[in-house]
Amino acid sequence: MSLSSNTARAPQLEDVPDRPGFAQLARIFIVKQPLGAIGGAMILGILLMGIFAPLMTPHDPVEIAFENMLLPPNQEFLLGTDQFGRDILTRLLYGARTALFVGFTAAFIGSTAGLVLGVTSAYMGGRFDLICQRVIDLFQAFPLIIMALAIVSIFGPSVQNVIIAITIPFIPDCSRVVRSSALALREIPFIDAARANGFSNTRIVLRHMVPNVMAPYLIMLTTFVGHAILLEASLSYLGLGVQEPTAAWGLMLQGGAEEYVESAPWVAIWPGVAISIAVFGFNMFGDAVRDMLDPKLRSQ
Repeated sequence: MSLSSNTARAPQLEDVPDRPGFAQLARIFIVKQPLGAIGGAMILGILLMGIFAPLMTPHDPVEIAFENMLLPPNQEFLLGTDQFGRDILTRLLYGARTALFVGFTAAFIGSTAGLVLGVTSAYMGGRFDLICQRVIDLFQAFPLIIMALAIVSIFGPSVQNVIIAITIPFIPDCSRVVRSSALALREIPFIDAARANGFSNTRIVLRHMVPNVMAPYLIMLTTFVGHAILLEASLSYLGLGVQEPTAAWGLMLQGGAEEYVESAPWVAIWPGVAISIAVFGFNMFGDAVRDMLDPKLRSQ
């Protein structure tokens, strides 16, 4: 009896499919979401530019050389120089570091805090949920750029303060989206089973609810990175973000977008192109992630 039962179960165990590896998942993503793959390639290119910036250019991003001021693109300076004689290509490469650091840090902290707040608010319900939602409504009443301007004006311009100013407006947006998914999840029987087993509220939230709302969290995270890069560039352009001599795309626009738009247009064109490519890449990649993770869109 035991031998026959084992032989009967053996084919079932052998037929269990293996979990797809990273290469297979990447291939599926490229086939089903070609635009998202293009966006991912843009992101990867910008990331590699920032990492290997010292190896890709011989120039110093902060060294001033007035004898090279406003030179047009040539063999030595492929994208020309700015009003201080600094190589624009070099500052673009190093500016990718600033953009990605601010973008990823602000998006991750804001999305993660919104994830915890949204799931906790949905699970607790009652007065706690009511108070949280009214506070979130208060924050969402202000546009992102207005709130970021107010925060950085209070704390002062610096990289750390820019991250804080961008992170805070992201928290209520992610919290509201995650809460809508967690509200339906709260009524599923396995949550009631966890309560019946005497699990603490913290364990139920972190172990049972958070893993099941990761899809909207990842979507918001990828989308927020592009928004954070654009906000950082906007704050730097207004003089409230990254300060000289740090290489930053918005700061490069502040120095040449208006004054040299006719006499030396390359000073403003290339930082604008870099910002556009970064934001466009993250938006396409975020949309593709949403289409892959959303069951309603995936079934169409």
